[in-house]
Amino acid sequence: MKITLLAKNLKKGLGIVEKITGRVSTLPILNNVLIEVKSNFIKLSTTDLELGIQWWGLCKTEREGKITVPAKFFSQLINSLNDEKINIEEKNKTVSIESDAYNAKVKGISAEDFPIIPVFSKDIFIEINSKKLRDGLAEVIDFTSLSQVRPEISGVFFFFTDKDLKLVTTDSFRLAEKTVKFSSEKKEDYKNLFKKEISFILPQKTAKELISILSETEKNTKIYLSESQIMFETSLKETDHPEVNLVSRLIEGEYPAYQEIIPKESKTKITAKKEDFVKQLKVASLFGGKINEIKIKTAPEKKSFEILSQDSDLGENRSVISAKVEGDKDEVSFNWKFLLEGLNHIKSSEVVFGLQDNKGPAILRPVGDASYLYVVMPINPD
Repeated sequence: MKITLLAKNLKKGLGIVEKITGRVSTLPILNNVLIEVKSNFIKLSTTDLELGIQWWGLCKTEREGKITVPAKFFSQLINSLNDEKINIEEKNKTVSIESDAYNAKVKGISAEDFPIIPVFSKDIFIEINSKKLRDGLAEVIDFTSLSQVRPEISGVFFFFTDKDLKLVTTDSFRLAEKTVKFSSEKKEDYKNLFKKEISFILPQKTAKELISILSETEKNTKIYLSESQIMFETSLKETDHPEVNLVSRLIEGEYPAYQEIIPKESKTKITAKKEDFVKQLKVASLFGGKINEIKIKTAPEKKSFEILSQDSDLGENRSVISAKVEGDKDEVSFNWKFLLEGLNHIKSSEVVFGLQDNKGPAILRPVGDASYLYVVMPINPD
């Protein structure tokens, strides 16, 4: 293997792939990055056996080949170089890195020991706007469950129709749903394309890596599916050649029928400025006690609502927020952290907060954006 390329390009690739290495101590080869050179492309691959990442970059190739080297060490080494042309050559399992004023040699391990990352058929795929997918995932990613008891809610639920994609997460105490519309030129009926309804559960770890990868691309993302695995593919800016492939297992099991818990109507509806709501919620949190409890008390006739909290050791707090209040007079208890996290994921300046009672789920929505909703369970006084 012998190539010439820009150090800044190699830095980018290593930054994408090296993050998932070092997680499986029982297999030392998983600490390595696989470097492959074919034609005028360098390919970097890493895996932790559940998740695999492959990156391609352009290079000038003098001799093809492949080798593995310690991923984090190699990344640190390359990142210490200036953004200049470097020559990389492999001989006898040793990788030489050279520039006009630099020379280093890194011992490698045979590429034959590196695990195989699954290959997907490229005949059928889903194509989606990368920014919409990235932003949608970012709005729901924080609400998955960390429990191993119910693995089906430990990831992001993807549900495709021929018009949009719904991204859903829940930890059983709250739920977020983001609807991502396809661009106008993309009208494939994906259900017919795959001959079945398309839905799957993506591990949270994979979703977080995907968000990071999609921040680096402007082109659409292609999604390839098998029975138990998935691949997300982005393309190089200069060509249609792949730049990053993210390959992951899917979570087995049926996702809960979450639509059934989303309130169709609310007994009481509050429309308020998000900034005011967040500010007073933070103040109330200081008196939230050990269970983070605050109370929302509505007064439709006063055009306002109250946030109440008290702590037996510290005291009590009452805030009044101007708002449009429709419906019943009510008083409902919530975990302030859950409310605040929901509000922080809403981008609009105003929010609608729909209440049921102390037993029914409440719903937060941004004003002027029907694509996002956040459902939160109250603290039941019983």
